[in-house]
Order: sequence, then C-alpha cells, then structure tokens
Amino acid sequence: MEQLSFTLRPQHRSYTVSELTSELKALFTNEYDDIRVSGEISGLKIASSGHAYFTLKDQTAQIRCALYRNSMRFMKFKPQDGLAVVARGTLDIWEARGDYQLIVSALEPQGFGALQLAFEQLKKRLEAEGLFAAERKRAIPRFPRRIGIVTSPSGAVIRDMLNVIGRRYRGVHVRLYPALVQGEGAAAAISEGVRHFSRSQWADVVIVARGGGSLEDLWAFNEEAVARAIAACTVPVISAVGHETDFTIADFAADLRAPTPSAAAELVVPNTPDLLARVAACREAVARSARYLLAHLARRLQENGIDRATALLHRGIGRGLQGLDDFDFRMRSAAARRLDGHRRAERDLERRLLRHDPRLRLAGARQRLNQCEARAGEVIRMRLAVARGKLEPAYASLTALSPLQVLERGYAIVQTTGGRIVKNPIDAPAQSRLKITLSEGQIMATVDSEDSAAP
Repeated sequence: MEQLSFTLRPQHRSYTVSELTSELKALFTNEYDDIRVSGEISGLKIASSGHAYFTLKDQTAQIRCALYRNSMRFMKFKPQDGLAVVARGTLDIWEARGDYQLIVSALEPQGFGALQLAFEQLKKRLEAEGLFAAERKRAIPRFPRRIGIVTSPSGAVIRDMLNVIGRRYRGVHVRLYPALVQGEGAAAAISEGVRHFSRSQWADVVIVARGGGSLEDLWAFNEEAVARAIAACTVPVISAVGHETDFTIADFAADLRAPTPSAAAELVVPNTPDLLARVAACREAVARSARYLLAHLARRLQENGIDRATALLHRGIGRGLQGLDDFDFRMRSAAARRLDGHRRAERDLERRLLRHDPRLRLAGARQRLNQCEARAGEVIRMRLAVARGKLEPAYASLTALSPLQVLERGYAIVQTTGGRIVKNPIDAPAQSRLKITLSEGQIMATVDSEDSAAP
C-alpha cells in the first residue's frame, strides 16, 4: 500500500526587493491615483532641472513630495516653506530608495487664493529689487502736449478718458495703442504698448488703463512683464486700472496711480478755468507788489533828500577839521624834529665841553641854546595861532550855515506831504497836511486856516 505524505506548514511566497517594490508601486498607483493631501510645506528645494522637492507635513506625520517642472510652470504662485496647501497628485514609490512619495500635479493654498498669493509673492519680490522705490518715481508733467494711452480701443474707458481730457484742456494730442486688457496675451500686448511709447519718445506721459473687474479680470496688470515694462519706460507712466479699491502690481511700478481711468484723465491735464483763475490771481498779485514797491521807493527818495544835504554838510565840516588836524600833526612833527636836532647839538656840545672844559664858553653856549629854544617855541606858537585863525572862521561859517544849527535855535522846516517847502501861506491851504521837521524829529500838522497878510 502506497503511503501518502501531507505537509501541514503553509506555503509562503518569496519576493525579491524589486518584485515587492513593483507590486507596491502598482498598488499605490491604482488605489491612490488623483488624491488630495493637505499639509504644510517644509524643506523646499528647487533643483537645477527646475523640479521642486519638499516635505508635506502635519502635527504627527510627513510625506515626501515631488513637483515636476512641467506642472509647476502652470501654477500662479510659487511654493515656499511654511505655506499650508492642498496638494493634488498620485502616490508613487521611488524604487532606488524604497521611499514612497506624492507626485504633485497641482497645489492650492489653504485659506488664501492662488491669485492673491501670487500677487503678494510678486509684489514682495519686486519691492525687494527696488522697483517700487519712491526715489525712482518721476514727476508727471503739468502741461503735457502729447499723451499716450494703452488700453482697449472698444468699451467705455477710452471714450470717458477722451471726454474728460477734451473738456478740461483742449489742444493736447492723444494717441491710443490698442491692446488686450484681459485674458491670454493681454500682458504681452500691454507690455508692448508701454515699450512702443518708450521707444518712440513721442509721448510726454503714458497712461495704462482698464475698467473695473474681478482679480482674475485684472490679472494681466499683475504680471511681472507688465511691471518691468512700466519701470523701464523712458517717460512717466500713470496706472489707472479698475476702481478705487483695486490695486495691481502695475500701480506700484508706475510713477503715479490713479484710482480710475477717468481720474487719470483729470490728473494728467490741468483744468482750463482753474488755470485762467490762477493767472488772474497772479496778475493781481504782481500789480499789488509793483504798487507797493513804487510807493516805498517814492518815500525813500523823499527822505533821502534832506538826509543827503545833511550828510554833504557834515562831510564838508569833517574835511575842514581833518585838514586842521593834519596841519597840527605836521607842526608837531616839525617841532619835534627841530627839538631833537637841538638836543643832538646839545649833546655834542656837552661832549666838546667835557673834552675842553671851557666853563665860560659852556655858559654862553647854554644861553644861545635857550634863546634858540625860545625862538623855536615862539615860531611854532605863532604858526599854530595863524592856522587856527584861518580855520576857525571857516568852521564857524560852516556851522552857521548848517540847517541843523538853525533848527537848534528853535526854527523848523515846514513841508507839504509831497515834500515841497512851504514859503508862503498860499502853499498850505486850509485842511492840508504838513510835515514839520524839528531839531529832534518830525511832527505832522493840519492847517486850520490861512492868512496871506504880511506879519
């Protein structure tokens, strides 16, 4: 009888590492295809190939993620560490390391729209480059002759702007660069319009304009290409996009932001009635200043008449006194020189006497010396007396002729307000105003009545 044998031990399949990894990869791919995982980005690295690698984590776990370049280029914002996102993709295994990872096809910020995040990221980066710096902003010309406008040729925006410009300031030349302001190709068209006016140098100022809309509608004006074209423009640029509450990257890059396109038209040209009113006010101010200046010069001319006569008189007296002082200095110097000569002679005689000791001759010499000194002193006194006798009458005459001397004796100079000297009562009729100059100041008087009879 043949004997049968049974194996009760269960059979176990043996895998190679590659086989197990391949089966798990197929399982992951089939079961976890197109899933969404929320978490916080950490350890972001951008490879030279353009692929991004990061870890998506929460409070207790983490998963590796790979975001390939062809997926990342369609994203409106750039991933960054610390950003809470919802990642969409497929779970995969990297055989070389045996790690499982999420191949991300799309990212969406949590609690923050993708467009708004892209706006903030680009604004922060361009601001760090100095593209929005106040010192690079240029002044908008006050009286532009040529205005370039980059906007859509259809719609109410261009019509409203032209109406405002025509109503406020006639004679300005406007050129429109027709451009898409929404949708695909709008950013390139707007950038090319700005570069056109920059290259041609035709316009004195450029306005980039669009009406209101949602963030998506206005997104062309948040593109980096538009911001850089505005910043590089060789003429000042005004951004007039959306409504007053709308802000775009173009607003920050431009030299001036207008809340609306119509407001930009009002800002770019002056209002003709306002200009005419300012010209009239300036004309009145100039006339008022001229009248004041003429009155001031007339008053100074009148006052300088008496002051000049007094100054000339004092100058003449001063010159006479200066001549007297000069003559006195010369006489004193001559006397000093003669006295010095006599003293030298005296010292010479003393030396001779000391050599010969002739007492009688010494006495005679001393007597002659004294006589010489007496004669010299007498001559000097006589010359000084003669000089003073000539100068003092001249000084007395000049002093007597001085109007100030007359005023010191109680007299006064009476003038009309026009500066004419009053010599006859008919020169000062009743109720006329007179200016009376005294020795120490002036007073104003009013004539009560006139009496032409001789005293």
